[in-house]
Amino acid sequence: MIRTLIVDDSPLVRAIIRDFLESDGSFKITGEAENGLDGISKAQQLMPDLITMDIEMPVMNGLEATGEIKKLLDIPIVVISTHDTAKMAYDATVKGAMEFFTKDIFTGKMSGQQRENILNTLKQIAAIRKKNSIFKEQKNTSLVASRKICCAVIASSTGGPVALSKLFAQLPKKFPVPVILVQHNTSGFDRGFVQWLDGYTPLDVILAEERMLPVRGNIYVAPTDIHLVLNNSGLAFDNSEPVINQKPAADLLFKSAASLYRETLVSVVLTGMGSDGAEGTRYVKQAGGITISQDEESSMIYGMPQAAAQTGCVDMVLPLDKIAQQLVFLTREDK
Repeated sequence: MIRTLIVDDSPLVRAIIRDFLESDGSFKITGEAENGLDGISKAQQLMPDLITMDIEMPVMNGLEATGEIKKLLDIPIVVISTHDTAKMAYDATVKGAMEFFTKDIFTGKMSGQQRENILNTLKQIAAIRKKNSIFKEQKNTSLVASRKICCAVIASSTGGPVALSKLFAQLPKKFPVPVILVQHNTSGFDRGFVQWLDGYTPLDVILAEERMLPVRGNIYVAPTDIHLVLNNSGLAFDNSEPVINQKPAADLLFKSAASLYRETLVSVVLTGMGSDGAEGTRYVKQAGGITISQDEESSMIYGMPQAAAQTGCVDMVLPLDKIAQQLVFLTREDK
């Protein structure tokens, strides 16, 4: 049973979240708090397995409360807030929150697939504890040959926002290739995510639109609920069915990019639940591209990177803080 503390100033919202969680049978609500300060106190008293955190509250907001709780306790926190506070919600991920869901999902009509995805994500987040394993870097040094790289594609999910903020902060302003990103955005607030991420990198972060031609120094982010692919006209949308429950799916992006860029493509699979990006990694490798996945120690959830590595098609398994360094090295123009 996942013992959960709900922190929200609205009794109605607390009741909605409580009903949603308890309907699954895997969650037990052990406490509720009506502001951030109360949340800190109850977290210390109850020591729950999971905390859901609102952002805009009296006395102390959820951003401050998240930071204080993470200083004191190793308890996973997920933010459930409104679109109006999306920037603060993403800021909370930098302070230690693990995911951001919008209240609209819970108060509106939710599909069975959405319900299953959210519950599975919460269960995996609740199971996270501090890792004590020793990282062993795996790298294929033969890839430093003088090939030209023309594009980078990246996949991420749970834990992605904070991982991406750290990764993109390390890329130089004159990064010589375009970056195309699929981040599974449970909140549905893609524009807010783009605006937030843009504050962490010298590159320009852009919400992808059809027929955009990818240019160097830009990061193109897939919109929510539609597949992003590449064709001869540039970026394109594909409104087909979800792939392994994901839409947008990194597998489709990777496959389409591999068919265009072939050996001049580099792919990266970052933290996330599930296996999206694994088949895409296989396509990139088969087309002659270079493939990277994040290591277990630095991944919030080692689902997607592990699935990619298990294909046998990953060239480098790297900690998050070395991936940017490797991308800069692979794309350098003095080769």
